[in-house]
Formats: sequence, structure tokens, C-alpha cells
Amino acid sequence: MIEFSGARVRVTVPATSANLGPGFDAFGLALGLYDTVCGRVSDRPGVRVTVSGEGARELPDDETHLVASSALAAFDRLGGRPVGLEIDCANQIPQARGLGSSSAAIVAGITLARTLAPTAVFSDHDALRLATEIEGHPDNVAPCLLGGFTIAWMEPDGAVGTVRLSPSARVRPVVYVPTARGLTAHARAALPPTVPHRDAAANAGRAGLLVHALTQAPELLLPATEDRLHQDYRAPGMPETAALVAKLRSAGIPAVVSGAGPSVLALVLDLAVAPEVDDWQRMTPTCDAAGAKGEVD
Repeated sequence: MIEFSGARVRVTVPATSANLGPGFDAFGLALGLYDTVCGRVSDRPGVRVTVSGEGARELPDDETHLVASSALAAFDRLGGRPVGLEIDCANQIPQARGLGSSSAAIVAGITLARTLAPTAVFSDHDALRLATEIEGHPDNVAPCLLGGFTIAWMEPDGAVGTVRLSPSARVRPVVYVPTARGLTAHARAALPPTVPHRDAAANAGRAGLLVHALTQAPELLLPATEDRLHQDYRAPGMPETAALVAKLRSAGIPAVVSGAGPSVLALVLDLAVAPEVDDWQRMTPTCDAAGAKGEVD
């Protein structure tokens, strides 16, 4: 029988940027921009959710909220649901901008359930597999859960693997966030079913270089972040994003589409300065090293 903590718990989860150019559906980086979720079990039946910050007055307030539904899925894996659940979400991660807001909600819900059931056995591997099942792919949920720079993959049987690495301390992320939102499903629909062999080969080389550049030799990040698999195909659907990536790269700044867009991620070195850009919110989060955290509030 599962035992629930009577305490109020607090969960923090980081934003993430997936792909990083050539690492399509595999690479992800955790960013120091956080959603905070507080929750407790209740004797009052049902699930109640409040939301402040990003998504306030837009997201559902019941069990259909992604944090809540993910927590309930985790409780089912753990062996049973509480009678009631009260959840407060304070969101800083921009919604539908390519910064992993849905992955953050999923990981927050799973981490909330793990923290509210402290005696149950549910490993990081278990959490990663469930989060991937809910999200559909592991490139954002892996860095959100584990922090740092992650390489994630799926086996044919549904098992999920990941390697966590530490980005070089010389690398400073800069995120450009537009007002307009984007949908991952629309961005994926723009991708062709096949690509030229030469483009796949080029991306394989750049992806390998990116692992080395991001962790050991950041002066190589500009060539290492070149992509031929997804960004050009998505460009017609988000021309402002493509133009900003091209502008930054022409100035020698390693820049990529963040996830499926429309935000742009720049990776600047040392004391280099990434410029302000009209009509884009410029954010300067750190590289997050801790990933999801759950504790008694």
C-alpha cells in the first residue's frame, strides 16, 4: 500500500532547449529558468490546480492540467492515487516557444508524485521512461529531469537511454523569445519524410563535433551548431526566427532554433555579448546543472 506524505512539497523544474542545431531529437540543454510547483495530498476528493505567471487564465484547473495528469500517471505506476491533490503552479517558462514548457510540466508532475510518496521506489530511469511515454520523445524531458547537457535515445522496445554531460563553464546561453507562439506538431509537419544522404552525413559529423565543442572546446561551437536536417525545412513557417538565426551566425555567434521554435538559442563564450534585438525578449539564463528537484516546502 502506497504511503503519502502529509507535508506540502515544492518542485522546481528547468526550461530546456532541444536539438541544439544538428542534434535533432537527441540533444538537450537545461536552462536556468524555472517553473515551481507546490502540492499536497488532500482528503477532499479530486484535483485542484492554480496557475500564476505564464499560462495563467489559459491552462486548466483540474486533472487535465499536464502537471496533474502526469502526477496521476506517476501515482498509478507507484501503486495508487491519493483521494485528493492540490497543486499550485508558478510558471516562468514561456509557453509554446520551444523552451520545453510541456516537458517541464510533465517532469514536474512526476517529481511531485515521487516527492509526495517518499517511501515508494521510482528511479530516475523510471521517471525518464514515463516522461518520454507522455511527451513522445526524450530530448527535452531528459535535461529537464537530470540537468546539464543530455544525449537521449529510444530503443525499439520503448526503453529510454540517456547520457548526461556538463557544458563548459565558458558557455553562456542567451535566449531570444518572440511574442508569437509555435506548436511542435506544426513544426514537425514541415519536415520531409526523407533527406539527402549528404545532409544526414553532414549532420552526423556536426553532432559529434557539438558534443566535443559544448563540453571541451567551445571555440568550435559555430561550425558545430550547423544543421541540415530540420531548421531550413521549418524556416518558411517561422521566417523571423530563421532570419534572426542567420543574422546572429553571420556575426559569428553560434545560434540555433530552440527546439521546434520559435525562440532562438545563442551560445556565447566568456565575456562576449549577444546583442539586443528589436521585438524579441532577450533572456540570459545559466546552464542548469541540477535538473528537477523535489523537497518538503
